[in-house]
Amino acid sequence: MLCKNTANKLTFNAFLSGTPARDYIMQDTPYDEQISQAVKMINDADYVLLGAGAGMSTAAGAQYGGKFFEEHFGEFQKIYGKNPYMQDMYSAGFYPFPDQESKWGLWSRLALTAGADLDVTPLHKTLLDAFEGKKLFLLSTNADHQFEKAGLSAEQIFATQGSYNLIQCKRGCHPKTYNAVERFREMDAARRNGRIPSEMVPKCPVCGGDMAMNLRVDDHFVEDAAWHEAEHRFGVFLSEAQDKKLVLLELGVGFNTPTIIRFPFEKLAREHENINLIRLNVGEGATVPASLGERAVGIDADMAKSITDIVSGVRGD
Repeated sequence: MLCKNTANKLTFNAFLSGTPARDYIMQDTPYDEQISQAVKMINDADYVLLGAGAGMSTAAGAQYGGKFFEEHFGEFQKIYGKNPYMQDMYSAGFYPFPDQESKWGLWSRLALTAGADLDVTPLHKTLLDAFEGKKLFLLSTNADHQFEKAGLSAEQIFATQGSYNLIQCKRGCHPKTYNAVERFREMDAARRNGRIPSEMVPKCPVCGGDMAMNLRVDDHFVEDAAWHEAEHRFGVFLSEAQDKKLVLLELGVGFNTPTIIRFPFEKLAREHENINLIRLNVGEGATVPASLGERAVGIDADMAKSITDIVSGVRGD
């Protein structure tokens, strides 16, 4: 059961205590019927909790590998070779760079490309059009700020895994992050042969050690004051919404980090008959627990199309 106190409050940790479903199915309901089912769920809801994973950004047009990577990171492929690391932005971030100058040479370019300079918001804006008059909150594992750029208030967003705009002490010696967008631009302009000047390498202002991106890749991830404030707002929203007409709209969440959105969403829907689940994905990512019956719809389709069709249905276009 969900951990609730007498005030019916739900914390983020309690939300994360879900267990994975064991009865996944790929629904065989015709696409148009699934869209109609999703539209009805949204129209009937007073509260909407969005859960966005990497698939949402991809559906909106974000690119990470292939020709896009060669165009924007070909300099690094020439230096390090077209090895398994240098095939896409995600893998490149884990390359064992020989020094900090080389590390920030790539990461300054990557952080800008995947974060501050990324603008794939038209689909995000289209999606937000569906929720006029609803109480809305976003739980996201993305670090690219696309929903905020699309117009959703930062007060309605909890990005649990960090931000491409922020850096922190690599060892997490103190609970503070630093906006580094302008520093990244300076690094990007000053880079030569994949390296930035030594004097531009960021150092922790507290311990003097190396800095790192504020992305959850190890146990040193810094959850700063803003992170905890967002966590609190999420808890307040969910505590209020869990006993109301709530729809969970899951967007491109697969099995990479399912314990943050996917499994907890299933747990909420299993334990509350007033909560419905809409899951948009492709392939096995669109499977839903059979035990939820008609309270879950898993749409296996191009997400840009399914989002557009759902929004059109909600607006009565």
